[in-house]
Parts: sequence; C-alpha cells; structure tokens
Amino acid sequence: MPGRPARTVLLDGTDEAAVAALFDDLPAPPRVAVYNPSSRVRGPVAELDAGDVRRAVEITAIGAFLTGKHAARRMLEAEPVDGVRGTILFTGASAGVKGFPQSAPFAMGKFAQRGLAESMARELHPKGIHVAWINIDGGILNLGRSEPADRPGSMLRPEAIARTYRHLIEQDRSAWSNEVAVRPWVETF
Repeated sequence: MPGRPARTVLLDGTDEAAVAALFDDLPAPPRVAVYNPSSRVRGPVAELDAGDVRRAVEITAIGAFLTGKHAARRMLEAEPVDGVRGTILFTGASAGVKGFPQSAPFAMGKFAQRGLAESMARELHPKGIHVAWINIDGGILNLGRSEPADRPGSMLRPEAIARTYRHLIEQDRSAWSNEVAVRPWVETF
C-alpha cells in the first residue's frame, strides 16, 4: 500500500499490556497486522519440560491471540473502505496441519493459531476484517542458507512469500481466502 509508513517495534507478544499499548499508540487503526513469531521446543514428549512447552505455546498461540484481539479492536473503529476495515494475517506452518515427532509444542501452538484464525475469520469477515492463516510449508532461503545445487528452487524465497501476503491484503472482499498454503515443489503433503 503505497504511502503508508511501516515500523518495527520490539515487545513481548505475550504481554497484553504491551500489545494493547502498541495498537493504542497508533495514530489511526491499522489497515494490516501480521503475527509472525513462534517458538519451538524439540525433544521426546516424555522428556519435555512443562515450563518450556508453556512458554513456546504462549509465544505461538497466546501472542497470536493478543495481536488478533487488539488489532481487531482497533480495526473495528475504522471506517470501511469498500467494505474493508483491515486485514489480520497469522504466519502458520505445516505443524498446524500435521504434527511431527519430537515437535509437539510447535504443533500445539500452530494448531491453536490455525483455530484462532478460522474462528476470527468467521466472526470478523462480516464486519469487514479479513483474517487469514498462511501455512509456510518448507524451508525458507534466508541469509546463510543455500539450496542444494541439484534442487534449485527447493526453498521458499522471502520475496515470494511476501507477494502471497500482499495478495491476501489486496483480495477483493467477495473472494477472501482464510487459509493459504505456500510450499516449494519438493515438499510433500
């Protein structure tokens, strides 16, 4: 959306007062909110520390809830533009669709996040707020990572992911998606 400023703010996404203050300090209701944080604790389920699991689920699920709650609260104050008040996007993972061995806390958080997004979409779409969950199903080509020479295009490129998010933001209200999966050609599903 040309001409709209963006900013980055460091805060604890599980701290409701901090999340509320973030949205309350905006000069106007946001048009877009994206919740991307998650936490992963790996290990055999019989050996996982409950405190570590609790913190991972709080970051992935409760942080998503708090961001969704306060983004929606502010967006509901906005005057609709072509029937749209805003868009809330949650970054998911294939763990929100299928659990993996030694990754139970990540699956717990992502399944909760997916359910949150679906519930919010059913509640908020009629009020002009587009809510979607994006299943990022594959490795992301970030700095310091490289694709195998024999498998070019086997990792998700950040700019391609960003285009998917932008597409969701720009979708016509008559054809909103509430869940999208992006995956490179090597991923099985």
